[in-house]
Amino acid sequence: MSLLNVENLKTYYFTKRGPVKAVDDVSFQVEEGQAMGLAGESGCGKTTVALSIIKVLPSRGKIVGGKVSLKNLDITTIPEKQMKNVRWKRISLVFQGAMNALDPLYSLGDQIVEAILTHESKINKKEAMNRAEKLLQLVGIERNRLKSYPHELSGGMRQRGLIAMALACNPELLIADEPGTALDVIVQAQVLNIMEDLRRKLNLAVILITHDLSIIADTCDKVAIMYAGKVVEHASVSDLFEEPLHPYTQGLIQAFPNIKSRRTRMRSIPGSPPDLLDPPMGCRFHPRCPYAKSLCMEKEPSAQMAKREHSVACHLYHDT
Repeated sequence: MSLLNVENLKTYYFTKRGPVKAVDDVSFQVEEGQAMGLAGESGCGKTTVALSIIKVLPSRGKIVGGKVSLKNLDITTIPEKQMKNVRWKRISLVFQGAMNALDPLYSLGDQIVEAILTHESKINKKEAMNRAEKLLQLVGIERNRLKSYPHELSGGMRQRGLIAMALACNPELLIADEPGTALDVIVQAQVLNIMEDLRRKLNLAVILITHDLSIIADTCDKVAIMYAGKVVEHASVSDLFEEPLHPYTQGLIQAFPNIKSRRTRMRSIPGSPPDLLDPPMGCRFHPRCPYAKSLCMEKEPSAQMAKREHSVACHLYHDT
């Protein structure tokens, strides 16, 4: 059953120079208990999608079009007072950068308890503290760390503490924004393994935001590739890696070394992402695309089903 349905979402940041089209006509679905990866270069709009879903955009950010539905609830139209029953209780977000996301003046336990008491009025502080202890144990942190302050925890422990806090009110959907940022590969693997275990134990749906396709290959069921505010390809993880269709997706995969293949020279995607204040006409990837033709510079490609549950927005596939 579809848990989250994002339809033609448009979120712009309004500046003195004009609107920055950070998310421009993005659509995808997440099923119950499913893990979806949202991948792309820095600045492509991944985090803005997450902030739009839970409606915690900066003051200059605004959803200008589209719809975000959680089962039968249209999140984009409900008032802020009603959103308090959605955030944390139904959808929670693990923010990027654990040290910045945690308040340095309060202990880890106090911050988890505050989240519980804010969103669940029928529970007292003692019950909330008992739940916080269980949550820390669930993510592999000793209960005596409840009294520790963020600066007394390692990077991996802070990240796991954030995951525990996000699970405080038993949400249906967990959004993890770059959960491996600033962690070494060993600790990063531990954090991702914990998230995968929790997903299976609690039947959580997960949106994993990252620029690292290898993480998505290990932990997700399907993936949406974003470029310059748009989803350019959407498929199951196995389909995407076996047969990437969009030239941008092909470039991303070729930029990662394959330890099982013969030794080859690393490739990169030439050029830079476009300025979203004034994105290029037609396909936004055409200035960097090796297959660009005149049509790509004139007309924006729509998403087409190349095969079952594999869509791509590219003129190369419209004729076939």
